[in-house]
Amino acid sequence: MKAFLCFILFLTAGILLRAQTTDDLLNLLIRNHIITLEQADSMRAEAAIADQANQSKLKSFAVNAGKKIRLGGYGHFRYQFLEEEGKTDGFDIRRIYVDLKASITPYWDFRLQTDFAGSPKIMDIYADLNINDWLNFTIGQQTIPFSLNNTTSNAKLELTDRSQAVEALSLRNGDVLGNNNGRDIGISVYGSFIALQDRKLFNYRIGVFNGSGINKADLNEAKDIVGRIILHPLQGLDLGGSFYYGWTPDSATLDNQTVPTQLGLRQRAGAEINYTWRFLNMKCEYITGTDGTIRKAGYYGQIAGYVIPDKLQIAGRYDVYDRNADENDTVTTNYTMGVNYYINRNVTLQGSYTLCHEEGIAFRNNIGSVQLQISF
Repeated sequence: MKAFLCFILFLTAGILLRAQTTDDLLNLLIRNHIITLEQADSMRAEAAIADQANQSKLKSFAVNAGKKIRLGGYGHFRYQFLEEEGKTDGFDIRRIYVDLKASITPYWDFRLQTDFAGSPKIMDIYADLNINDWLNFTIGQQTIPFSLNNTTSNAKLELTDRSQAVEALSLRNGDVLGNNNGRDIGISVYGSFIALQDRKLFNYRIGVFNGSGINKADLNEAKDIVGRIILHPLQGLDLGGSFYYGWTPDSATLDNQTVPTQLGLRQRAGAEINYTWRFLNMKCEYITGTDGTIRKAGYYGQIAGYVIPDKLQIAGRYDVYDRNADENDTVTTNYTMGVNYYINRNVTLQGSYTLCHEEGIAFRNNIGSVQLQISF
């Protein structure tokens, strides 16, 4: 009977030009005694249930705007266990990212990503010029193309924190320029080329940047050149290399950060391996660099595997960093273990614990954390 009524509805819709909505059409059919009020209510209820089911399956939703845009983001709510004397355990809102992407024309895309945790700040703001597979441009504030761990989104990390060398040598928390979240202002060219079966053999990105970090003008006339190239010789295997060449200005311009022994030439070089096989992922990186006269280097090896497919993952990392290769007792070694529980597509619970070992004077500064990630 319901199939017959749906068929009548479909035929009638073509000739009833006065009916502007489904409700209008149902009301018209009731007045013409084609269907009863009870039947109309039943059809409205079934349509609402079907619409809710379809909405729950969508991965993106339309936003009213002059051009087609996509709105997304994620937040990190964390609790830290700090064993170092004088530091207090506690909760914090680590990140609140809101990410807006827009397609302006078939060739131009735009992105604006902001972080509302703490003092709100712009993380990414750039335009993409898409020409073809092997030649494209990104213009604006963006992640510098250096290191696998640095260019991986916070939302995709298997462990809650990045490696020590990446934090110190890629415009992040331990960098002489301060924490710029691995980003800078400039222009980069990127692409992929040489098709091999169903994948490209090479990916590259090379850019020219201010060398000053995010949300600020350049600090000197010199510009920094940064690049990364990745080779995909086998399915699941990525081999990459990165370089960074720049110049650090005098200490008076570094936001009250006085580091006279680290001024001058700013160089970095890195090598990386990333391999995924079934439920396992293995990666390692080596990064070396100089800030003025100080040589620094570090490396890590990491493995992550699913105990329950797409649901429960265990990860571990061995992480070594030498903050001054010309002095003794400057090496820090971290041993990190982590567990990730993917509650659903939008919610992840992460836990990690890091054993920290410093050369020289030993003190207890191990760190544990539990982090909830919610994305939309």
